[in-house]
Amino acid sequence: MASFEEAETEETVTCLHMMFYHPFQQEKQVFRHLNFYKREQLRADEVAKFGRDGNICHYILVDARVSRIQFSLQLFRKLSGSELCFEIKNTSKRTKLTVNNLELGYLNKIDLPLKCMVGFGDYQILMHVQEGESVDFFETFLELSQVSLLQEQYLPSLQPISEHGISPLFYSQAINPVEKPVEMDENEL
Repeated sequence: MASFEEAETEETVTCLHMMFYHPFQQEKQVFRHLNFYKREQLRADEVAKFGRDGNICHYILVDARVSRIQFSLQLFRKLSGSELCFEIKNTSKRTKLTVNNLELGYLNKIDLPLKCMVGFGDYQILMHVQEGESVDFFETFLELSQVSLLQEQYLPSLQPISEHGISPLFYSQAINPVEKPVEMDENEL
């Protein structure tokens, strides 16, 4: 039996949490081939592909308007250190992919922010990277949202909180939820 000092330490695994939303999920079941609420382990060198082609994509979206391969995610290690990151690439010729409102055209790719909103067509995916150490594997964890991720504003607001403890963005939505937030000075509250 190995002593405590000689036992191998367990590496943490990088996990990409993804929350999916589509306004017609109830009627069309576009996410019916996704495994929600289960951690899935993938090899670190594997490219996670999302699209409608079940022969190519690991994450299948059942929708004729989705490209055969809509986008891909790949784990990589930055050249200057041991930090593991993801890159996201738009592989659709028909549809632009947005990452935090930055539009990516066909074959454009960027480093995936630690927390971001990814969108194309009516699809909304909130992604959050939980950092880990393993260079052999990464995990994904998928969740399904019943409400629009944009309406719920899961991303932190960049609006300052007023002295009254109410965010101007929240205050403007509570008064007029249909209109978009209006920029205002904190003295206007």
